[in-house]
Amino acid sequence: MPEPIGFGVIGLGVWGETHLMAYTADPLSRLAGICDLNETLARGRADQYNCPFVTTDYHELLARDDISAVSIVTPDFLHREIAVAAAKAGKHILLEKPMATTVEDAEAIAKAADDAGVLLMVDFHNRWNPAFTKTKQAILDGQIGEPQMISLKLNDAFFVPTKMLSWAGRSTVVWFLGAHSVDLVRWLFDDEVVRVYAVSRSKVLTAAGVDTPDFFHYIVELSRGGVAHIENCWILSDNMPTIFDFKFELVGDRGTIFADLSTHRTLQTYSADEAAYPDLAVRYDVHGRPAGFGVESIRSFIRAVVEGAPLPVSPRDGVENTRVLVAVHESARTGLPVDLK
Repeated sequence: MPEPIGFGVIGLGVWGETHLMAYTADPLSRLAGICDLNETLARGRADQYNCPFVTTDYHELLARDDISAVSIVTPDFLHREIAVAAAKAGKHILLEKPMATTVEDAEAIAKAADDAGVLLMVDFHNRWNPAFTKTKQAILDGQIGEPQMISLKLNDAFFVPTKMLSWAGRSTVVWFLGAHSVDLVRWLFDDEVVRVYAVSRSKVLTAAGVDTPDFFHYIVELSRGGVAHIENCWILSDNMPTIFDFKFELVGDRGTIFADLSTHRTLQTYSADEAAYPDLAVRYDVHGRPAGFGVESIRSFIRAVVEGAPLPVSPRDGVENTRVLVAVHESARTGLPVDLK
């Protein structure tokens, strides 16, 4: 087995701990450094995961010779500067979705990685979601014929933009959830989006002091005739048993696939103290080892860095994803369709 390679994590917030878990548990990787502006959080995570180097300045982390690759898990609008610096420092990059919030920034990140000759992967981890890997294989095997349309609903509870994300007012639900949604559409259709029509509304969150739209509904048309309808919302009731709602339907010319990814009923626990309805797909523990598709995407990046395995997500996937999401915002703003090609 190859010697473990040093990995660093920049950004230790909502999803950052998943990266810490993956790098700590995988035999091919070694968690060599972490960075967060919150020094108390950073030092606490360093103690928790036995990480030898901790800093609040990502430049210090990127300067270390014992770190060959980094995960960038900062808010979406902060990706360009850090990712370009990481590429120039010769570090391979796993970048949380979306790649960036402007096409210019996404293209700059991709160019920096290409110029530096480093690997760059955007963490669209639903490509490892068993429901969608099975769907992709069914398409490749011809089980449902040629895909014709997709309906995809990925929504979050009110808690997410008002309490979980301190920076929600500087982003939107399309950047947060639509990045996954659009990537799935491109990947499953194996095609490019050529036209977008979107509508959004701003009422509930604005009244709560968070300056971001409540929801988006959008239609995307693909070059070979496929059509998808996507719904992303940030105002579902906090009284739901899960923090998110995820429903999917794919219609082919010879079959149909349905997926319900949030009301699975796999495990429910009701005790004197609480009612628990855990997610047993994204991230969970098996005898102390992290598992789930949120971890598997990171493991694929580790194998690409250490063993030379192919990257399952290309830089171009990240750029095109951002291009579509920018068009969604533009269409919602103007009330007009946006052509991409």
